[in-house]
Amino acid sequence: MPSASTDLDRFVRDALTHGQSRQSIADALAQAGWTHGQTSGVLDGYADLAFPVPVPRPRASLSAREAFAYLVLFAALYFSAWHLGSLAFDLVDRAWPDVAVDGIFHGGSDSGIRFSIAALLIAFPVFAFVARRVARDVARHPIQRLSPVRRWLTYLTLFIATTVLVGDMTTLLYHVLGGELTVRFALKVGVVAFIAGGIFGWYLWDLRREEGGA
Repeated sequence: MPSASTDLDRFVRDALTHGQSRQSIADALAQAGWTHGQTSGVLDGYADLAFPVPVPRPRASLSAREAFAYLVLFAALYFSAWHLGSLAFDLVDRAWPDVAVDGIFHGGSDSGIRFSIAALLIAFPVFAFVARRVARDVARHPIQRLSPVRRWLTYLTLFIATTVLVGDMTTLLYHVLGGELTVRFALKVGVVAFIAGGIFGWYLWDLRREEGGA
C-alpha cells in the first residue's frame, strides 16, 4: 500500500502537470484534511518554473539516513529513561533503606548509581543533539513529518509508555488493596509514572500538533 507521503506527492505532481495553480492545489488539500505544513512541504519540492512538466527541487534523503537518525534518537531516549529511573530508584533506596535488602546489597547500590549517572551523561546529550538535528530537518522539509519510520517509532514509544503506565498503576493498586503501601514503594511508583507519563504526554502532544498543523 502506498504511503501517505507518496500519495500526496503524486497528487501534487499530477495537479501541477494538469496546469492547476499552487493555491488551488493547497485549497483542495486543505479541504481533504491535509495540514498547511504538509502541503507546503510538498509544493516547495517543485520549482515554480514555466515548464511543461513539474521540475523537482533537490530533496533531503528520506531513507537510510533518516532511519539511522530516528533509531539513534529513540534508542537514546529509551536508554536515558531506563537509567533515569534506575538512578531515582537507587536514591529512594538510600533515603528510605530496607534493612532486610539494603544490608546485603548496599555496595551494589553505589555501583548502580555511578553507572546510571555515567549512562545519563552520555546518552542524554546524544538524544538532545539528535532531537535538535531532526527538528531542524523537519522544519526545513515538513514532508518528513509523514515519514513512516518516524511515525512507527513514535507510536511504538506511545505503546511502550502506555504499557508501563498500566503496569505501574496495576502494581500500585495491588499493594494498596493488600495494605502493603510504603513511602519507599509509592515513590518508586511515582518515578515510573513521571518518566513514562512524561514521554507519553510529549509524543502524544507532538502527534496532535502535527495533525492539527500547528
